[in-house]
Amino acid sequence: MKRHSFQLILVSFVLVSTSVNSQSEQDLYRIIDNVSEERIANDIKTLAEFGTRHTLSDTLSNTRGIGAARRWIKSAFETISDDCNGCLEVFYQKNFVPKGDNERIVKDVWIVNVVAIKRGTKYPNRFVLMSGDIDSRVSDPTDFTSESPGANDNASGMAGTIEAARVLSSYTFESSIVFVGLSGEEQGLYGGKGLAQYAKDNQWEIVGVLNNDMIGNIEGVDGVIDNRTFRIFSEPTPVTETDRERSSRRFYGGEVDGVSRQLARYVYKTTQQFMPEMNPKMVYRLDRFGRGGHHRPFNDLGYAGIRIMEAHENYTQQHQDIRLENGVAYGDTFEHVNMPYAKKLTAVNAINLASLAWAPSAPNKVLLGGQVSPSARLKWDKVEGAAGYKIYWRDTTSPTWDHSRSIGNVTEFTLEGIVVDNYNFGVSAIGYNGFESVVSFPSGILR
Repeated sequence: MKRHSFQLILVSFVLVSTSVNSQSEQDLYRIIDNVSEERIANDIKTLAEFGTRHTLSDTLSNTRGIGAARRWIKSAFETISDDCNGCLEVFYQKNFVPKGDNERIVKDVWIVNVVAIKRGTKYPNRFVLMSGDIDSRVSDPTDFTSESPGANDNASGMAGTIEAARVLSSYTFESSIVFVGLSGEEQGLYGGKGLAQYAKDNQWEIVGVLNNDMIGNIEGVDGVIDNRTFRIFSEPTPVTETDRERSSRRFYGGEVDGVSRQLARYVYKTTQQFMPEMNPKMVYRLDRFGRGGHHRPFNDLGYAGIRIMEAHENYTQQHQDIRLENGVAYGDTFEHVNMPYAKKLTAVNAINLASLAWAPSAPNKVLLGGQVSPSARLKWDKVEGAAGYKIYWRDTTSPTWDHSRSIGNVTEFTLEGIVVDNYNFGVSAIGYNGFESVVSFPSGILR
C-alpha cells in the first residue's frame, strides 16, 4: 500500500510538473516550421490587389481602398479566431483626424486600426505587440487615388502579422499578445499614436512592441542581394526619462541601455539561438536616418518598441508612382517581394512574441553596487512567477550581453572578481518553463 501511495504521489508530481512546464524550447522550433510562405504570399497579393490602401482612399468600396483592406484584415483575424474557438478578441480602434492636422491630411479622416488580442491566461493586462501597417502611398503623399499596391511597404509586414496570429493562435500564453494592423503611418504615424494612447488610457503593461515595416525585399538599390540579414532599430534611452535619470548616466553609465535597446538585444539573442541561419543586425538609432516608423509613438510614451525590417532597401520600389523610366520599373509591386525571406522574418517575430509571452516580467528596481572593491553586487525585487534569475555583464563598448551566470531563486548576488567599473550589468528573470524575460539594466545604486 505504501509503495502504491508513493507511486501515486510520484505520478501526480510528474503530471503537475508537466502542466507547469507545458511549454519548452521545442515549441519555438515548431512555431518556425509552422509559418507558411504560401499564406504570406497569398495575403500580400490580396492586400496589393486593393489598388491603393492610402489612408485617405475610398472606404465604401468592397474591392478598392483602405476601407476594403481593413475589413478584409478584420475578417482574416476573425477567421483565425473561429478556428481556435474564439481565442482572439478582434476589434477596430479608431481616432478622428481633421483636415489640416498636418500637410498630408488634406481631408477629414478616421484612422482605423485593426486589433486582435490573444489574451494571456495569467497576466491578461501584460502585452507584447506585433504590428504591420495597412496603408500605402505613391510619390505624392497626398495622392489617394493612384495605384499604390504597397506590396513590400507594407503588405509584407501586415501579412506577417496575420500569419503570426494564425500560428500562435494554437498556443496559450501567460501574457497577452496583440496583433495589429496600424493605419496612417505614411501620413504621420497616426495609427501608432492612437493605439499607444489607447494602451496608456487602458493601463496596459507593455513588455515590448515589434513593429514590422518592410520585411520582404532582399535586393538593395546598391545591387547587394542578401536573404539572411535583417535590421533591428532601437532608440538608446527613453525620451520620457527624468532629468535626474539623465544626469546620473554621467556617473553610472547606461547611454545605450534603455528598455527599447534591451528589447532589441532580446530579439538578437533569441534569433541567433533558434534561427542561426539568420543574421540580425542591431542598428543603434530610433529608425533609418531622419525617418520614422510606427514603434516611435510607443517610444514617445515610454514603452519599449523596435523596428524589424529588411537590411537592403530598394528605393525604386518604395513610395513610387508605377512607371517605366529609363528602363527602370518603378513601383512597389508584388513580384518584387521575396516570400521565403518574408517567411523568415515572420518566424523571427513569432518566436520572440511567444518567448516573451511565456516568460515572467523583467526584474524591477535593479540596484548595482561594488565601488572600490573587486566585485559587483546586484539586488532587485522578486518577480512573480520567476523560478530563478540570470545576471548578465559585458564590456562597456560591447553591443550585446556577452557573459552571464544563472544564480537560482535569489534577489541579491555578488559577482566576485568582476570589477564593477569595467562592465555593464543587467538581470533577467527565468520562468519555471525556462523562458526568460528581457534584461533589466540597473536603475539605482546599492549602498
